[in-house]
Amino acid sequence: METAEFLEALDREGRALAAAAEAAGTDAKVPTCPEWQVRDLLRHTGAVHRWATAFVAEQLTSPRPLGEEPDLDGAELLAWYRESHRRLVDTLAAASPETAAWTFHPAPLPSPSPLAFWTRRQAHETAVHRYDAETARGGSPSPVGTEFAVDGIDELLRGFHARPRSRVRTAEPRLLRVRATDADAVWTVRLSAEPPVTTREDTGAADAELAGPADELYLALWNRVPVPRVTGDAALAALWRETSAIG
Repeated sequence: METAEFLEALDREGRALAAAAEAAGTDAKVPTCPEWQVRDLLRHTGAVHRWATAFVAEQLTSPRPLGEEPDLDGAELLAWYRESHRRLVDTLAAASPETAAWTFHPAPLPSPSPLAFWTRRQAHETAVHRYDAETARGGSPSPVGTEFAVDGIDELLRGFHARPRSRVRTAEPRLLRVRATDADAVWTVRLSAEPPVTTREDTGAADAELAGPADELYLALWNRVPVPRVTGDAALAALWRETSAIG
């Protein structure tokens, strides 16, 4: 996917998130994040949007902490979230491809620039939290497109969990296969006492395989839904569920 496609996804997903949150109400529980109500979801996602905006708008080349979440609720909080999302989309749309900014994981991109990184990262951040908001609203959440979901799985496995802080580890080397059954997409995750090493290939026998349609697998790997199909050692699926949360 190209940066312009991620920008379109970010715009669409953020507007859908706000609409679902408004329909649910800020008191509503978020089933996919049991400790949260919709107000927590809006405060968190809006704060992340503003954090990301600053890196691109100010061309910050070193990390900075996430800003404080606002002490707002109800209609004021929804308006603040919509403004945060709009500011992010507009900043990314106006930025030069040559923009310098800090980034925090190595997942490969067709255009490996900070602008491409932040547009992609925020598109996936928003899509997952849009799903959260729609579960709080009730009814059937909107599907995640197959191509977008495949990209999100790749970002998660070869980006987030390539970092030293990943907790998905095993005492002895193990192989975990991840397979999107409706796309030409398969990953081999080499687990050990070190951070996981993931490649886009099928290397043959694995200790366990997590498989399913790309959109379901995407949400499962973000621990929003159960893994559609587990074969082999189910303990590796449990290990993923218990240790893969992004902190």
